[in-house]
Order: sequence, then structure tokens, then C-alpha cells
Amino acid sequence: MYNTSGMTTFQTPQSVHVPDEAVERARAFSIKVTTTVDYRDSNQGIAEKIRDDHFVSKLGEEAVRILFEGRNCRVEGPDYSVYEAKRKSWAADLRINKLDVAVKTQRRSAAKRYGLSWTFQDSPERRDPILDTPDAWVCLVVFEDLDAETVCVVYPLKKIKQLIFEAPRLSRLAGKKQAVYLETLIQNGIFEK
Repeated sequence: MYNTSGMTTFQTPQSVHVPDEAVERARAFSIKVTTTVDYRDSNQGIAEKIRDDHFVSKLGEEAVRILFEGRNCRVEGPDYSVYEAKRKSWAADLRINKLDVAVKTQRRSAAKRYGLSWTFQDSPERRDPILDTPDAWVCLVVFEDLDAETVCVVYPLKKIKQLIFEAPRLSRLAGKKQAVYLETLIQNGIFEK
């Protein structure tokens, strides 16, 4: 364990069980928010995919919240408000002991074809501002959707500048997103397996 801005964190991936009530909050949010977003600039126009992306994202945020609250940290978020398009922001997903933290979550099943990765928006139309903030904190999460229980694996907090960004292996995302691949992070000693 080490200290990050007054908060005790961890150095190895942590498994977190997400309780049913948090799963239902995430599911209800994903249904409500789907009609308020437009991701055509990312070649994402399928409502079911957009809904699932928001569901998985909130599960990851819940897992990170649970993990840090269990370490006696004060956690603000996840935010379940649904904003109209012009009021949406790139604000941090969580505040942990006053530290802004972005959370990126990926389904384990999505890793079968291209490897486990997390993507960051980087197109001429929309760019995730965290990419321009090297000292911003991010927490990468895997939703273990191949298991019967709702479990997420939370990787240690890292700064954006510590991650290794690559072009997405899925060709339709090239020029629209940047990707961080778990195998690259492990090979470079950034994460343990």
C-alpha cells in the first residue's frame, strides 16, 4: 500500500463484489441516459451498445467507490444525474479524499478478440480533456462479466502520464480513440498480472 494525496491505495489488482442495488442503479441510469447522447462521431449509433457502455461504466465507478470506502476514504460519486446534451461535462467520475479520479471500465468478454483495453475519446469532434492533463488520476477496471456474480477487478490508481497509449486494434475506432492495453501495461511493469 502507498499514499496518494492523503489516501491509502494499493499496488495489486483488487476484486470487488458489486451488490445488486448498485447494479440496479447502474442499469436504471444506462436506460435513462441512452437517449441523451450522440456518439455518431465514434461510429456508435446502436442504442443497445450505448446503453451497455453506460451500464458498464457505472459498475466500474461503483466498484471503485466500494473499494476506497472500504479503505476509509471519503468518496463523492458516482453521479447518477442525467443531463441534457449541452450540460454534459468531462468532470471526474469520482472524488476520493478530494482527489479527482476518472474511471474506465471494460468487460472481460470484450477482451477475447482484441485484448483487454480501455479507450479514451480522441477525435476532431470530441477529445477527452484528461488526455491533456498528464497528472490526472485514472482507475482502470475490468467487469468480470463471464462470472455469475457481479465482480469487478480494480487496478491501482495511475496518472495519465504513466499509461501507454496505442492506436485501437479495432480499425473502425482508429482516429477516434486512443487505447490502453492491459498486456502492454503488464509487459512494461506498470501493473502486475
